[in-house]
Amino acid sequence: MNQKILTKLYEEIIDRVSVGIHAVDEDGKTIIYNNKMCEMEAMEKEDVLYKDVREVFHFQENQSSTLLKSLENGEEIVNVKQTYFNNRGVEITTVNNTFPIELEGNIYGAVEIATDVTKMERLMRQKVRQTKTDFTFQQIIGQSHELEEVKSFAKRATRTNSNVLIIGETGTGKELFAQSIHAESDRATGPFITQNCAALPDSLIEGILFGTTKGSFTGAIDNPGLFELAQGGTLLLDELNSLNFALQAKLLRVLQERKVRRIGGSEEIPVDVRVIATVNEDPIDAVANNHLRKDLYYRLAVVSLLIPPLRERREDIPLLVDEFIKKYNDLFKLNVKGVSKEVLQFFVSHSWPGNVRELEHVIEASMNLINYEDRIEMHHLPYQYRRSESEEEVALHPFIESNKMSTNTNLTEQLALFEKQYIEQNLIKNGNHITNTAKSLGISRQSLQYRMKRLNIRL
Repeated sequence: MNQKILTKLYEEIIDRVSVGIHAVDEDGKTIIYNNKMCEMEAMEKEDVLYKDVREVFHFQENQSSTLLKSLENGEEIVNVKQTYFNNRGVEITTVNNTFPIELEGNIYGAVEIATDVTKMERLMRQKVRQTKTDFTFQQIIGQSHELEEVKSFAKRATRTNSNVLIIGETGTGKELFAQSIHAESDRATGPFITQNCAALPDSLIEGILFGTTKGSFTGAIDNPGLFELAQGGTLLLDELNSLNFALQAKLLRVLQERKVRRIGGSEEIPVDVRVIATVNEDPIDAVANNHLRKDLYYRLAVVSLLIPPLRERREDIPLLVDEFIKKYNDLFKLNVKGVSKEVLQFFVSHSWPGNVRELEHVIEASMNLINYEDRIEMHHLPYQYRRSESEEEVALHPFIESNKMSTNTNLTEQLALFEKQYIEQNLIKNGNHITNTAKSLGISRQSLQYRMKRLNIRL
């Protein structure tokens, strides 16, 4: 094999490996800088090659490049975490193995093999900072029977340290309830740490939850997990049903034994942490569809809270609208007094698949379009809502005609009448089959049974 082919082979290997490789000559100028290093440091090769490391990168006070340290001292540096900044001031954190290049007793350069831990470092800092809650039960807006009942159950859960499972669709306010439980419990002075289980790949979330031990995998360092960081407080695991079964099994073990073992470690670390988990689907369905381990479900569901979707507590919509208008009046320096009758009627009839979060976004978007008006009108709503107004009216038309809606009854009574009729119609359509009716209504079986009891619907 000639030298040209051999050189090409070396270049291909260096550029295709999954770790960063950075080499400097005896003057500290870069001579090798592979593709992975470009990706990790968000730079192009021409930004770095043949330039002095000290001119390209900036280091925190009292710190310097591990490459240059190895070059100057002639020593190997193993598994050292380093935080520095690229030529645009972007912070980067890596774990490095660095060693000098020696020949016949002389040092001709140094090579660094780096693993990127920037994302994990930022996430860990974020979780450590998040030790206070922003919400209490008083800030959960609504006076519907459904919401008041859930709040009552949640308040009782503040008296104990039992695990809690919060069930609800996206945007219903599950984290508000979790924060409120923590804030009014005897753990209020401890940390409140959250982790969305769907936001990260399994390979990353395992280390974040349980911690890592130096040398357990390439670039691993001694790092506490969220269970250790939440010691004495509360750990909220959001969208738990998206966590894979292997990690669910490990989580179950921690809950049972109240001890955590870091990845690659042998030491059992005692943890005093209350776990609150959320799922965005019916847990019975989640178990049946292999999204949630049955044994983990039973362990977590010591206290279960079912947060009703907005379409099931429509009488709360006017209160929420007023609250969001007040919030964005303060933020946008406006003086909006409310919404028009047409807008309120549309809000009450809309199905709100995104729940309270969707309603807030609509209010925010509408107030961005207001000039000098003091009320939100239909033409202020985002386009997709203005377009769907007529569809909502058509959907409600049979109910309006058959019930001869009157202004002599209040909104709560009219909504209860519509709800009862709509459920009865769906029961007939589904042959009085509870499960099939619940699916056609888009609610859980438990929610349907509760509503039938409240509305005195008999099969």
